Amino acid sequence: MSVSVRIPTILRTYTGGSAEVTGEGATLRDVLQKLDSDYPGIGARILDESGKIRRFVNVYVGEEDVRFAEGLDTATPDGAQISIIPAVAGG
Repeated sequence: MSVSVRIPTILRTYTGGSAEVTGEGATLRDVLQKLDSDYPGIGARILDESGKIRRFVNVYVGEEDVRFAEGLDTATPDGAQISIIPAVAGG
């Protein structure tokens, strides 16, 4: 399945400055593995050492927060938009 992945500014150094890249996979896990294969190092910024989505990173497939769906096993249908959004702290 071909999907588009929106890359936040802080991770664009991995994608050569691209704000959006094409990904492939039937699940979010597959897409992130392919993303890390295509852009080495980006996966470690999204996933922690145990392979889970980092606490301060939000990932959406379409409008759905994957934490409230199937997590990394969330389906990524053809044409889906995946958004990676790091949490922002302020004071």
